[in-house]
Amino acid sequence: MSSTSGTQAVDRAAGLLLAVLEASEPPTFADLQASSELAKSTVSRLLSSLERHDLVTRAEDGTVRPGGALTRFAHSRRPTDELIEAARPHMTALGDATGEKINLAVLHGSEVEQISQIDCNYLIGGVNWGDQRIPLHASALGKVFLAYGAEFPRGRLLKYSSRTITSRARLREDLALVRERGWALADCELEEGLIAVAAPVFGGDGSVVGALSVSGPTLRMSREVTREYAELLVSAAQATADALGYEGHASDSERATVTQTGGRVGAA
Repeated sequence: MSSTSGTQAVDRAAGLLLAVLEASEPPTFADLQASSELAKSTVSRLLSSLERHDLVTRAEDGTVRPGGALTRFAHSRRPTDELIEAARPHMTALGDATGEKINLAVLHGSEVEQISQIDCNYLIGGVNWGDQRIPLHASALGKVFLAYGAEFPRGRLLKYSSRTITSRARLREDLALVRERGWALADCELEEGLIAVAAPVFGGDGSVVGALSVSGPTLRMSREVTREYAELLVSAAQATADALGYEGHASDSERATVTQTGGRVGAA
């Protein structure tokens, strides 16, 4: 088969597959033949090929439906996969630029779930919080979700270090600052000697679907370095939002809401 004819066959098969996937009702062979304007023999040959690869299946009523391979793929996709894919290149670039640990997280109930991480390039990186439950008020990632609409923690705010904010009034002031500057700071509030900054990731509908963070020890994260990383972080979060179809501006952030997801809890 020549390269030209091979490409044509692939295009035609892809067209039939898309017609099956996009149809409001399962199409019949006749429907596909009519819409594609291909010869019956060509449609039959292409559908047979798609069937062999389990991409389509022909039901007893004569309709053509998506095959098992597509169904398995659809079920294997997690709700957060699109967010992870959109953020990954920007997380990698951020890790290269800072050398520090980069986290991507989503809100899960009253806690934070870490869904993707780039490890730091240094021997000293602090505690790995990936498999531990982190309260919203003591982490930069958690503060992002609180600042953009997550439900405020119930009961007293537990103290995790000498600098954990346990006053609700002080926490609300801190969250107002998060919205004002576009990023959150946790300065030794979760762990002594650990600094983290985090920024919101907006989805296509304008809601906060996730948060990105950079974290590292105080011996490397000076005030100047932290602010520099925060600016890089905000740019990475905005680039991720662009990839998700967000068309808003920074001034829209205070009107944003938070999207929650399920899963295992744990974030830095």
